[in-house]
Amino acid sequence: MKVLLIGLGGFFGAIARYGVSRASLLLFGGRFPLGTLFVNVSGSFLLGCVIGALFFRSTSGENFRLLLGTGFLGAFTTFSTFSVETVLLFDEGRYLAGSANVFANLFLSLIAALIGIWLVKQ
Repeated sequence: MKVLLIGLGGFFGAIARYGVSRASLLLFGGRFPLGTLFVNVSGSFLLGCVIGALFFRSTSGENFRLLLGTGFLGAFTTFSTFSVETVLLFDEGRYLAGSANVFANLFLSLIAALIGIWLVKQ
């Protein structure tokens, strides 16, 4: 049952990430990986809310965490794509954009997770 929950969440998370990436390309073009930044920051916020709910609100427990945390948000966020896109920016000689991508993904994702946990604790 646990594997099915993770798989179901992952199925929808991967589709959502694909949709966000496509929408970002159509809206903003491909000069800067905004789609990846958006999924990582929003996913960190949502995971902060999920984990916060489990720790501070004692909600539905392990199945909730597996479906939403491990499954959906694990597939929705993407560290590997962030890494490759950053390396490609540096490889193209776009050092400022590559550095901004690293800073934005790490800093904003950490802040988003903190805010998600904080909101649930209130």
